[in-house]
Amino acid sequence: MTEKKLPFTREQLEEIIKSKIAGSPFYIYDEKGIRENARRLLKAFSWNKGFKEFFAVKATPNPFILKILKEEGFGMDCSSLPELNLSEKVGITGEEIMFSSNDTPAQEFVRAKELGATINLDDISHISFLEKECGGIPELISVRYNPGKLRNESSIKKDPENVIMKSPENAKYGFTWDQIFEGLDTLRKKGVKRFGLHTFSASNELDPQFFIDTADMMFDLALKLKSKSGIKIEFVNISGGVGIPYRPNEDAVDLQKVSNGIKDRYDKKIISNGLDPLAIFMECGRSITGPHGYLVSRVLHIKNIYKKHVGLDANMANLMRPAMYGAYHHITVVGKEHEPKDHIYDVTGSICETIDRFAIDRKLPEIERGDLLVIHDTGAHAHAMGFNYNGKLRSAELLLRENGDVVEIRRAETVDDYFSTLDFDKLAAFQVHGTQGKTNPHNNS
Repeated sequence: MTEKKLPFTREQLEEIIKSKIAGSPFYIYDEKGIRENARRLLKAFSWNKGFKEFFAVKATPNPFILKILKEEGFGMDCSSLPELNLSEKVGITGEEIMFSSNDTPAQEFVRAKELGATINLDDISHISFLEKECGGIPELISVRYNPGKLRNESSIKKDPENVIMKSPENAKYGFTWDQIFEGLDTLRKKGVKRFGLHTFSASNELDPQFFIDTADMMFDLALKLKSKSGIKIEFVNISGGVGIPYRPNEDAVDLQKVSNGIKDRYDKKIISNGLDPLAIFMECGRSITGPHGYLVSRVLHIKNIYKKHVGLDANMANLMRPAMYGAYHHITVVGKEHEPKDHIYDVTGSICETIDRFAIDRKLPEIERGDLLVIHDTGAHAHAMGFNYNGKLRSAELLLRENGDVVEIRRAETVDDYFSTLDFDKLAAFQVHGTQGKTNPHNNS
């Protein structure tokens, strides 16, 4: 069971809005909780001298959050040019960056090489692409393994409403088993001297055994490469995918249990076969920041038709996970935490799409216009997935510091931001020149 608490009160939220730090809707992240999660992960794997966590930048791409995690000893997992540049801006370069991408443009490989990042190749064809179009292959390369049917869908126990990664054989990521051997042999012949292995086969997984089995699978692959090809693997990256308990009846992943299980396999397979030291890497994002982010929104309207609808000033442009995945997010009506949940509502936004709902048939206390609702577990894959459909604007991001201060770490978008990539001077000229001397083919008069 997971108790859904808030690190702030209604009065604090109202003061944020009143003082114009930010108007609703807005995101607020709890620094204390994020730091505690980071330290818990590092402590669990402290037995592995080379252990490194590369935070998945895509989860929460805000430099203030990244700087906090850098202070805690994290590297960064990047998948695009902007994410690489964002990492550099907070002082993270070199092998503190793991660059894992797919369908990668040449300029992004080039930039990763400039920063000295570890490049994690997603496809065997990328070897020649990197060599011919990106200025050559670095001496350190990682390759991503797709285990296919070895990790089938039935082995991944996810929330049935939130199946993000299905069976690996249907995923677009990685090398096959045979391609791993062929690819690493090719890379060695081309001068690569240091090798790593990576896999990505789960998202929002809550079963600790899944991660133990994933590490075990990668240890077997490292052993086979050594015996068959003579290639010594420097690190094994089991990626992220560690889920969080979105529902109150779910339990968080026991990281110590995961670590103990992986250590047992490490001792039996890596140490006993002379492959120690082998660094273990992870790329957790959701599990680090997810539980410590909150979307705060004001109730604008109550609508009673065939169902009762609570209309918020937030919408799926602020948080698209419920619409995209059918994902559950817990909701607190601030100030009414102890009142009976004896009303059933759909909680909706204002986008012109039926799926713009944060909750369907949710039991909540009686809600009135003006109430503040807090949507939990939005510290990852939430603000980052925002968009501008229907002319909606992205909300502000705030940080609740450990000393209780609240600071703005990203301002809300404005209408001027929305129009900033359009050139209205050209539009005026286009209207004149585009119609001058032209006839309307649809005008039959």
